[in-house]
Amino acid sequence: MQIPLLKSTIPSEKAPSVNSKISPWLASALYPLGRFIVLPTYFKQIEVIGQEHLPTAGPTILAPTHRSRWDGILVAYTAGRHITGRDLRYMVSSDEFKGIPGWLIPRLGGFPIDRKRPGIGSLRHGVELLEAGQMLAIFPEGAIFHDGELHPLKPGLARLAIQAESLHPNLGVKIVPINVEYQPRIPQWRSQVKITIAPPLEVSNYRLDTPKESGNQLTADLETALRAMDQNQG
Repeated sequence: MQIPLLKSTIPSEKAPSVNSKISPWLASALYPLGRFIVLPTYFKQIEVIGQEHLPTAGPTILAPTHRSRWDGILVAYTAGRHITGRDLRYMVSSDEFKGIPGWLIPRLGGFPIDRKRPGIGSLRHGVELLEAGQMLAIFPEGAIFHDGELHPLKPGLARLAIQAESLHPNLGVKIVPINVEYQPRIPQWRSQVKITIAPPLEVSNYRLDTPKESGNQLTADLETALRAMDQNQG
């Protein structure tokens, strides 16, 4: 998912507005259903390591590897309201906004992004969520990969984080690397999952006066963190 640098000078009226929300009644019903019934029933074991690294407040981007359509609900299981007291917001490929998922996703905090041609409205909304101190989940590989290998990260996540931090110095955006590993690699009935969470990367530690270079370095550091967890699990 290629996300260009945003420009604060772009008038809002030139870009279609993108919004997201969380339906209290729907979230209250579906989160417990997924956490206590669906996931424990489908998976034989779900192991989570490193939950102490999850921020319980402040603008946060969760950056999980992407191995299955189960990943979204497993990230909520790992870092959502029952663990951190926070609801997750998701940047989701616009291809997923069809049928029943297309009805559910925007009511559970998700909003669309066109992976081929990211719109300014979606990117601006991502920044707005960080400005509001929300926890946002973005899959930095940009697509699902079933081979169990870490694929090169797209630069958009880092650029989005740097944009938010540069617009509001001391905002305190954190990026949390998360590695999701299934056994077998393509999850099936009664398979196992191991989720490892690394210490967050502090976006303010990067040179925000050179956004492109900062984004490249932040992307490289995120990839290093994800690759280290993947190798340790292997």
